[in-house]
Order: sequence, then C-alpha cells, then structure tokens
Amino acid sequence: MKIIGGISSQSLSKRISDKLDIPIVAIEYKTFPDGEKYCRILEDIEGEDVLVVQSISSDSDLIYLLEIIDACKNLEVGKKIVLIPYFGYARQDKIFEIGEPISARVIAGLIKADKIYTVNIHSRSVLNFFGSPVDDLNAMPLLVDHIKDTSLTDPVVVAPDEGSADTVFNAASNYYDFDYMEKTRISSDKVVIKPKKLDVRGRDIVIMDDMISTGGTVLETAKMMKENGANDIYALCVHPVLVRDTLLRLYAAGIKEVISTDTIEKITSRVSIAPMITEKLKTMF
Repeated sequence: MKIIGGISSQSLSKRISDKLDIPIVAIEYKTFPDGEKYCRILEDIEGEDVLVVQSISSDSDLIYLLEIIDACKNLEVGKKIVLIPYFGYARQDKIFEIGEPISARVIAGLIKADKIYTVNIHSRSVLNFFGSPVDDLNAMPLLVDHIKDTSLTDPVVVAPDEGSADTVFNAASNYYDFDYMEKTRISSDKVVIKPKKLDVRGRDIVIMDDMISTGGTVLETAKMMKENGANDIYALCVHPVLVRDTLLRLYAAGIKEVISTDTIEKITSRVSIAPMITEKLKTMF
C-alpha cells in the first residue's frame, strides 16, 4: 500500500505513513490562473493499493479529492481506500427551507472508492448518502487519553449540548464525572442553559464536542461554568473548524487551552488520529 496525501491533510498523511512504514506518493497540486484546480500523480502506482487522505474543509479540497480518485482510476491502482478526516458538508444533511438541496447527499454521492472512512461525522445520517462502503471512526477516546496525561484538578467532562452528550459520555464516563448542558425554554424568545446535575465549584472543566466552528455553544458553556464556580476551563474537539476569530474569543472568555485532533491542521492540533487510522488499516491487510 501507498499513501496519497491530499493538499489539506499533508501532515496527517506523513504521520500515518510513519506509523505504517509505507511510502507517500509524489503528487503535484496547482491552481490555474482562472482558478481551476489541477493535480498529477508523479509515480507509477499501477496495481498498488492506495490510501487517499484528504479532509474537505473547502470546495477546493473536494475538487482535489475527486481529481485524485479519478487519477487513481486512470492509473489502474488496486484497492482505493479514501480517508476523509473532516467531511465539511455534513451539517447540510436535511432541507430547512423549500428549494434547498441536501448538499451532504450531493457531495457524498460523488465520492467513489472500495472503502471510505470518515471521522466523527457531524451527522451519521450522511453515511447513508455514500454509494461506496463507509465507516465512521470515533476519535473522542483519543481526546480522553490526552486528558489522562494531564494533571487537572478533579476534572468534569462536559458536553455543550444534548446533541453531543451520548458520544462524549461513551468516551469519558468510565474515567471522569460527566455532565451536559441542558437547555430550558422559558418563553418563545428566552432560553436558559445550565449544567444538568453536577456541582462544578472548584473543579477543572473539560468541554468536549465533535467540532468547534463559531464556538457559540462552547462560549455559553464556559460562561455558565465560571458562574457556577469552576476552576480552569479547557475546550477539546475532534474537528477544529475555528472560523474567523473564534480562537481569540474562546481565550478571551477565560478558556485556558483549546486542544483538538489533526483532522484539520490547526495550531490547536495536539492529538493525532494517526494511531487510530493505522490500527484500523492493520485489520484490513
């Protein structure tokens, strides 16, 4: 097997390569003056099984991924395994207004391979849109392992909303006290958010979610934790989307540290999913 590193997942590709001790294929990426994307695989990989690693954080990332897959077809490779660490269209999985497409269905249907892996996809319903065999991997336990290596004070792991509660609970509850933020609607325009059960006074808080994008729910949770007497607050996520000034706003709100995996390469990416990916691939070959 050889690894084809997508332009958005270059460092992760190297980490997986090192773990599996398999080579990375030379590939060229460029953009034409009119904005068109171009890639070219620079090695003869006919008959080789390949692992394509490419997060979809932008439209360009999607185009490059589709081009790589087509180039592999033209080169008559063996098995094509596609790892999409971050699938950026997963939040567009249903129709909210008349006339909208289901964008996640459109994008997922374009990606063809012998096997596709995603990581903590935002909505598992999206998995049904793929036309190829697909498996979603859970990186939350890697974040919990990271917490274990720190010296926090009587930590509580908190999910910022009920939507993420089950995933966070399953990863963390065997090791730490767990809570989630409960929303109570007071009126049509007023919502109260509060911890569901635990007393957090004097305790370190780890807010954990699958992704941090604008940081709205994390900010609300951090504010409430402070008001309830929490000590240091940390924010951990699988996917550090972190649009615009989100990271600055999180720090300004008193969050001591933001830590993420490397599904998207950011300054917060201190936990690699490479060990999880390599263990999964070892079961296939």
